[in-house]
Amino acid sequence: AICRKMISSSGKPDVKFEDDDLPYEEEIIRNPYSVKCWMRYIEFKQNGPKSTLNMIYERALKELPGSYKLWYNYLRERRKQVKGKCITEPVYEEVNNCHERSLVFMHKMPRIWLDYCQFLVSQSKITRSRRVFDRALRALPVTQHPRVWPLYLRFARNLPLPETAIRVYRRYLKLCPENAEEYIDYLRSVGRLDEAAVRLAAVVNDENFVSKDGKSNYQLWHELCDLISQNPDKVTSLNVGAIIRGGLTRFTDQLGKLWCSLADYYIRSGHFEKARDVYEEAILTVVTVRDFTQVFDGYAQFEENMIAAKMETTAEMGQDEDDDVDLELRLARFEQLIARRPLLLNSVLLRQNPHNVHEWLKRVKLCEGNPRQIINTYTEAVQTVDPSKATGKPHSLWVFFAKFYEENEQLEDARTIFEKATKVSYKQVDDLAAVWCEYGEMELRHENYEQALRILRKATAIPSKKAEYFDASEPVQNRVYKSLKVWSMLADLEESLGSFQSTKAVYDRIIDLRIATPQIIINYAMFLEEHKYFEESFKAYERGIALFRWPNVYDIWNTYLTKFIDRYGGKKLERARDLFEQALDGCPAKFAKTIYLLYAKLEEEYGLARHAMAVYERATQAVETEERHHMFNIYIKRAAEIYGVTYTRAIYQKAIEVLPDEHARDMCVRFADMESKLGEIDRARAIYSYCSQICDPRVTANFWQSWKEFEIRHGNEDTIKEMLRIKRSVQATYNTQVNFMSSQMLKATTSSTGTVSDLAPDQMGIDDMKMLEQKAQQLAAAAELDKPKPKEKILFVRSDTSRSELGELAQQANPDEINIDEDEDDDQEPEEVQLEQKSVPTAVFGGLKED
Repeated sequence: AICRKMISSSGKPDVKFEDDDLPYEEEIIRNPYSVKCWMRYIEFKQNGPKSTLNMIYERALKELPGSYKLWYNYLRERRKQVKGKCITEPVYEEVNNCHERSLVFMHKMPRIWLDYCQFLVSQSKITRSRRVFDRALRALPVTQHPRVWPLYLRFARNLPLPETAIRVYRRYLKLCPENAEEYIDYLRSVGRLDEAAVRLAAVVNDENFVSKDGKSNYQLWHELCDLISQNPDKVTSLNVGAIIRGGLTRFTDQLGKLWCSLADYYIRSGHFEKARDVYEEAILTVVTVRDFTQVFDGYAQFEENMIAAKMETTAEMGQDEDDDVDLELRLARFEQLIARRPLLLNSVLLRQNPHNVHEWLKRVKLCEGNPRQIINTYTEAVQTVDPSKATGKPHSLWVFFAKFYEENEQLEDARTIFEKATKVSYKQVDDLAAVWCEYGEMELRHENYEQALRILRKATAIPSKKAEYFDASEPVQNRVYKSLKVWSMLADLEESLGSFQSTKAVYDRIIDLRIATPQIIINYAMFLEEHKYFEESFKAYERGIALFRWPNVYDIWNTYLTKFIDRYGGKKLERARDLFEQALDGCPAKFAKTIYLLYAKLEEEYGLARHAMAVYERATQAVETEERHHMFNIYIKRAAEIYGVTYTRAIYQKAIEVLPDEHARDMCVRFADMESKLGEIDRARAIYSYCSQICDPRVTANFWQSWKEFEIRHGNEDTIKEMLRIKRSVQATYNTQVNFMSSQMLKATTSSTGTVSDLAPDQMGIDDMKMLEQKAQQLAAAAELDKPKPKEKILFVRSDTSRSELGELAQQANPDEINIDEDEDDDQEPEEVQLEQKSVPTAVFGGLKED
């Protein structure tokens, strides 16, 4: 029999067993070192008395003191048993002792330490908790410390006095220096700003530091500057001025906020004059408009606050504001600051780019009313701006500088400026040329004509070392002699002030230097013509023609030929013809029309009519395609005036062959109209018949209306029937082409969308034709509203002319003609006419050629 009592060493009963416990007791007697056996027993007694459960855990741990599983479950059970009880009860201390006993064996287990620490923190045992945390850190390997520190730091941050947390953080940062930002945030939260600033300064100076919050070094700098500038009385361990100025040297593109932080530090420290000095230094050194705006706004706000504070103080003391000199001084400072803003902003832009000519000129305008400051600005500008790096036109600084002296009637000083300007190494020759021209114009304004001539002659003098105009390796002073700008002004002055020979020498020199333009050549020739040197002027034209090619030579040729004809007329006809042939040799079609018309006019007025006709005929082939129609019209008009209208038949025929369809139709109608006026009705009808080949009835309704009116006036029923037969035949031809194209397009469209392919085979053809007919009717209606339409818009439309219509047309054409019986020839179909598109049939125009 198994004993139902277990006697303690004192002989008193400790535990009472029940019948259900016997199997588990037997099992643990047989396997006292089996954790599974003990755990099964514990699980069985889980709902029993807590004292019995604790005793089983104690018996198990006595046998297996190194079992983590037993200790962990036992400790968790003991903490659960005291949960919700008052922390002053002794049971808490019993649980603490259990934890201490477990740590004898489980001191390398971080979970046991963490549970124990959390349990102590919940009991508000501050000192004991801190010591247990320290013991845990000493007992556990360093790789397990990251599990302890978060709990330790959270415990330290919740302490009423920050000193413990600060010491804990200092130890923590020795192990994890990358978490310095967390410590800094804690220091700022508890008001330890001095140490926070020191730590933040160390972080900023550490180039290897990587922020866990993703902040850049620049952002950390701004945090440091804000911290030390807004708390000058609490941050005493750092040299604030040196720190912020160090940031100014490191972050040169973000200076505005740093300057404002430095000034803010002095303002909060009560050093207002130092703050004003900082603002002044800032607005004189920043190089971006953004930084300047930040600093200037801060400076203006500072001055406003100073004025407001002074006014409040004066009001409180009961003093009269009008008698307060200090207040007036502050107001004057503020007004002067606002007035200086444009000039200060201009200085910022010039610090960005000291070679910006436009900004220098703006600075001069800002100094209006102060001559001495204007002179100083101009002097500084011409000394600062490097012509090779200048933005804008560097010569304009010298020119405006000289004009300033000129406006103040100091001509000698202006000449001195111009003389210095001519020796500057400009990047472009045009800059130096502009200086010389402005120099000469200044002398002209003051009526120093000889001095102006001397200046420009000096500018165009050939240097000792010649250089090409575009040779950048040579200074501009050696290349300005080839500047057309200077030569043009010199030529104008010589024409106005110099002699004929001197002016002619200038123009000749321009041509010899090969810098002339077509306008220069024309000006030279006009100058010679004004002085009655006509042959010399023609030679000037010829020299210009030798210099240029098409199309630049067009203006010279046009002027030359016009002047030559005006001068000699028909006296030198052969020479004029040679000139025209030379002009037309290699002439582009774009410029040929004017020269051909001038040539033909010459032949009409002074030469032979047949020569003029030959010129017109050449012109119809030489001009651009778009101008041929106009050229044929001129040709026909002049031929009719000279030889009569019958001479124009061949011209009309050629025009119809050469011109595109749209113009050929017009020519055919005009040709037929001419023949009808001459009484050649058959010829006119033949022309209409030929032209019908290129006239779709739905597009060229005007042509068919003209033919209809012609037949009404001159035809009979047979001719009208023939016209209508041709019309239907032509329409059928176009319909065949368009039907084929439309069916192909419809097939491609429906096959891509799958609409038609879904129909039954016996319905596909019917639906296709319905869609085509509907589309045709819509487009035909549009064609009637909007005529004429291009060939691409040709549509197929049925056009069946009834017998009654024929009868009406015939009656209109010839009232005496007998009407045809309506039933006659009903079954006869009109014979299709085989048409040619562009060649004129011999059968049609044969008679014309014979005549």
